[in-house]
Amino acid sequence: MAMRYVAIGDSFTEGLGDDLPDGTCRGWADRVAAGLATAGAEPVEYANLAIRGRLLEPIVTEQLEAALALTPQPTLITLNGGGNDMLRPGVDLSRLVGLTERAVQRCLDAGVQIVLLSGADPSAHLPFGSVFRRRGDQLTTAVAELAERYDLVFADVFHDAEIRKAPYWSTDRLHLNAAGHQRAASLVLAAMGHPTAAHVVDPGPSASRRLAAEVQYYREHVLPWIQRRVRGQSSGDHRTAKLPQWTPITG
Repeated sequence: MAMRYVAIGDSFTEGLGDDLPDGTCRGWADRVAAGLATAGAEPVEYANLAIRGRLLEPIVTEQLEAALALTPQPTLITLNGGGNDMLRPGVDLSRLVGLTERAVQRCLDAGVQIVLLSGADPSAHLPFGSVFRRRGDQLTTAVAELAERYDLVFADVFHDAEIRKAPYWSTDRLHLNAAGHQRAASLVLAAMGHPTAAHVVDPGPSASRRLAAEVQYYREHVLPWIQRRVRGQSSGDHRTAKLPQWTPITG
């Protein structure tokens, strides 16, 4: 049976940071689709409904229902979400696990394979990163237990020590760059039973964080993020999915 793969999620799954010359994003999910096509020696029908800034609830409701409504129906869905929720105060991690379990049950009831994965851990590079790491560790552990209970494939990108290093991250320190997305894709493919050498980059000399560079970072990335939160805005407002319909992907 032909593979029809849909990726749902937020900026991590959309591929933000892995930018192509035409300005579009590639990302780990696109790379996984190509890897699956290579492993199966035939094209994979692929759609990517992820939109940056999305919280987990619209991912497992709006995006998931749109994925299941595709014709013909998907055979595989990858789900990642919760990163944007964890950046907000007062997040209820148990609610996120419950939303994830509902999505799992919805896919199983529809006869669609679902693969769960955790996002990469950016906390080493972020202000108040220790809070994000604690939340991310708790959520990742809970989702891994959920995957084991339902006998699902789970790709743990969050606990990959290599991908936490600075050379895998974009200048905003929140999103992976091309090298980071390539490593994430290799981890996902390996978890799915397609042995892939995990991508590793030469770290080069350690970059020092000079005061001027830190001031520029806060001005270009942190303050705009805070302003959007205050205004109740999202980076994904008015954006649509980059691949809303089936697209053939060759290896």
